[in-house]
Amino acid sequence: MSNKQAIFIGISQVISIILPGFSRSAATILGGMFQGCDRKTAAEFSFFLAVPTMFAASAKSGLDYYQEFGLQDIKAQLPLLLLGNVVAFLVAIVAIKWLVKMLETNGLKPFGYYRIGLACLLFLMAFCGLISL
Repeated sequence: MSNKQAIFIGISQVISIILPGFSRSAATILGGMFQGCDRKTAAEFSFFLAVPTMFAASAKSGLDYYQEFGLQDIKAQLPLLLLGNVVAFLVAIVAIKWLVKMLETNGLKPFGYYRIGLACLLFLMAFCGLISL
């Protein structure tokens, strides 16, 4: 992957974060494919690109928690926090492997159908007054 391709994919991620309703992973995968990457490479790079984003979000949440509750409460919750991170990491590895395999065989169509179906369901629920958007 060239620097130009990586920068374009990064810009795709930024745009998806700025605009509500856009999937970060779909935007980066499509950005990679638009730059000539195969689906597997684009998906793997998308997940690698998520690491600093998720780390920054977690650090911000930790800072907010520290500012609200202090260091003593963080120390008390540390074992549970570490266990949660380990479990989340293991589940993420399994999910990423499954998604990359699915993308290799099926492309992005199932994800597109899911997004369209979910949007229709949410619109219908909002129209019936079950939720407010």
